[in-house]
Amino acid sequence: MCRNITILRGLEPPVTDREIEDAARQYVRKVGGLQSATQMQRPEVIEAISRVAAATSDLLASLPPRRVAPPGPPGRRREGPSQTGELG
Repeated sequence: MCRNITILRGLEPPVTDREIEDAARQYVRKVGGLQSATQMQRPEVIEAISRVAAATSDLLASLPPRRVAPPGPPGRRREGPSQTGELG
């Protein structure tokens, strides 16, 4: 499940809060089977995204540095600054 969530640990430049939130949003959308933007705006979904993002930030902060860089950059970094929209 969620094979499309990219590795955030060890990125250069370091991962941003936005990238962590995007990954959390993708995870919650996938796990919850949520399809529409309306579903993603429900208070319980927004809270879940916040909790997953916080847990992800805590995890990344607690892990030692990677010895080898991730195999590729996250989607937004590959797409470049002109691309917009949610991951997923």
